[in-house]
Amino acid sequence: MSTQNIGIAIAAPGGYAVDDALLARGIARLEAQGCCVHNYYDGARKHQRFAGTDDDRLAQLEAAARDPDVRVVVALRGQYGMSRILPKIDFRLMAESGKLFVGYSDFTAFNCALLAATGAKSFAGPMMCDDFIRDEPVDYTLRQFWDCLRGPTHAVRGEAAGNPQVDVSGTLWGGNLAMLAHLAGTPYMPRVDGGIVFLEDINEHPYRVERMILQLLYAGVLDGQRALVLGDFSGYRLAPTDNGYDFDTMVAYLRATLPMPVLTGLPFGHVRHRCTLPFGGTARLVSDETGFDLTVSEYPTLA
Repeated sequence: MSTQNIGIAIAAPGGYAVDDALLARGIARLEAQGCCVHNYYDGARKHQRFAGTDDDRLAQLEAAARDPDVRVVVALRGQYGMSRILPKIDFRLMAESGKLFVGYSDFTAFNCALLAATGAKSFAGPMMCDDFIRDEPVDYTLRQFWDCLRGPTHAVRGEAAGNPQVDVSGTLWGGNLAMLAHLAGTPYMPRVDGGIVFLEDINEHPYRVERMILQLLYAGVLDGQRALVLGDFSGYRLAPTDNGYDFDTMVAYLRATLPMPVLTGLPFGHVRHRCTLPFGGTARLVSDETGFDLTVSEYPTLA
């Protein structure tokens, strides 16, 4: 399937574009591939650290959902802002629109709330800033995006030593760890039975990662989950007072503590080389000593 005449909407529920010229370049690239871009973001309407007031950003999502010429809605960027508009979002409208909603980081709150409110599936994947505007776009990231949206199945390979051998199936869900911890105990956190949870975050010291995962455990969010798959957790700095406590030590503690296998090596997070994951899809996870294969099916596609 080509990208010819695929309607893509840009909506900004969180932060604004730092460079409007780069955003224009990203739009031009999509148009050069044959996509029809519907940009609901207006750089002139910035408000504080946000891409507009709360009402402005909500209106962008609603307009994209109501546009009959749009098939895919891609978030402009993450940062912060989705939490402020969650109570106002008409998730039934979002689900019944049939659009494929894509984003990660702060957009995790939308992924979770949509699944919790309606059972509708979405995508943890690239955003306009920075994935589509880079000087040199990352082929893996964009190929994963289009391959996933085309379906009907999607495959991701993760490579890391020391993973346990597992062969499990379940609903794929998760996202940014800070956002998941933020949603625990709220109506926006989905209750997933027998899930495969993926996690990532940026600038969080290993002890904070451990603490947030334990928060999810103690809150019952991880009850019945079949595996925990860790993506990228870079950007932190260790200190002499850590006294040997690093990311690997933290992972070893999780493996000894959590009631499900913990794997590392998922190419997902605040990195250039990023896979796309169908949030709410049915996944099978098979691993050995060299890495794992994650295969996802039963999710909405462009086909």
